[in-house]
Amino acid sequence: MIGLSGLITPSLDEMVHVAKEMEREGFTIPLLIGGATTSKVHTAVKIDQNYTKGQTVYVLDASRSVTVVSSLLSEERDNFIKDVKADFETVRKNYASKKEFKTYLSLEDARKNKFKIDWKNNPPHQPKFTGVKEFVNYDLAELRNYIDWTPFFHTWELRGKYPNILTDENMGVEATKLFNDANTMLDDIIRENWIQAKAVIGIWPANTINDDDIEIYTDESRTKVLHTQFGMRQQLKKTEGAVNECVSDFVAPKESGIADHVGGFVVTAGLGIEKKLAEFEADHNDYKSILLKALADRFAEAFAERMHERVRQEFWGYEATPLSKDELIAEKYKGIRPAPGYPANPDHTEKPGLFKILDASNKTEVTLTDSMAMMPASSVSGWYFAHPESHYFGVGKITEEQLASLAKRKGMDAEVMRRWLSSNLEG
Repeated sequence: MIGLSGLITPSLDEMVHVAKEMEREGFTIPLLIGGATTSKVHTAVKIDQNYTKGQTVYVLDASRSVTVVSSLLSEERDNFIKDVKADFETVRKNYASKKEFKTYLSLEDARKNKFKIDWKNNPPHQPKFTGVKEFVNYDLAELRNYIDWTPFFHTWELRGKYPNILTDENMGVEATKLFNDANTMLDDIIRENWIQAKAVIGIWPANTINDDDIEIYTDESRTKVLHTQFGMRQQLKKTEGAVNECVSDFVAPKESGIADHVGGFVVTAGLGIEKKLAEFEADHNDYKSILLKALADRFAEAFAERMHERVRQEFWGYEATPLSKDELIAEKYKGIRPAPGYPANPDHTEKPGLFKILDASNKTEVTLTDSMAMMPASSVSGWYFAHPESHYFGVGKITEEQLASLAKRKGMDAEVMRRWLSSNLEG
């Protein structure tokens, strides 16, 4: 059988392509679909119907693959496949019924219905610093205090909230053992410098143009454009009173004459990890290898949290009162740090511009692959928006009209843009 795992959006199109090729070549073996960007809906609607000679199976998590493969190799295979087919058919019917009730605004009407901020009475906070700062060999002991443990347990298929999971009737014993092993390894990581953490942040003068895009300037004279950040706007027709948002709504329009700013960041906690992973793999110690990767991911997220806190308090200076760890995890802070490729701006092709103006690859050693994944994998990047009314949201589906507009504004071929945004296109 063949297993495909999708890390970021372009993987979704590639999976459809593989299914079509398997169909064309006459394959009949099972095709397993999993990974961070995939879903049962996408598998049923986009992939399964392109591979009719064999059976596509959605695998929720890597740990479930053993059970799925066992079912496909057992005497109950036919019944298992019959159940999968019935499940996919139900998913497709539900998808089609929901689609019937969705209508979309024109891009012009969506822009007219944007999120409005009273800029004169609620002006943006002026930063204490503009430019770029880098941080080398950041203190891992400090970052340890910012680790959010709940997602760590989710990595191991222990679905519960920390610290309650440690005393859970069903999962408490295993969760506690895992937590103790993790903290023992954290001690070793910090004491022996297994990994290094680097970051670069930037804050620049900026204003919104053309409703959806943000001009970033070289200095406060605002005469020379350093970079343009292109945004995507919600187009789904909302209930009365609801707005169609874009991240550009959180930055003052150029025509307002109000001086605003945006920030950006790239952080990593994966530098040097390969050496230790190689040691574990040579020793056939899969457990420690997975544990180290999971902890490096937690360090990267903790680093993003800590740098955002420092930006709010020191470099932009718009948040005076420190927040507790629980408040940070609950996102009680002012401002947001959305990442390119995520719900507020699903366009992964916005990453190279962010990396360029930060000179991120030179300063942090983080690089982008052709599919816009970050290497080392334990890295986080994104933008900073400071206005107190800025908030997280999801763009959702867009129309062909917005796809064409975005491709034209970015100077990209429309078909290339379509590949990057296929999962966000209506229909």
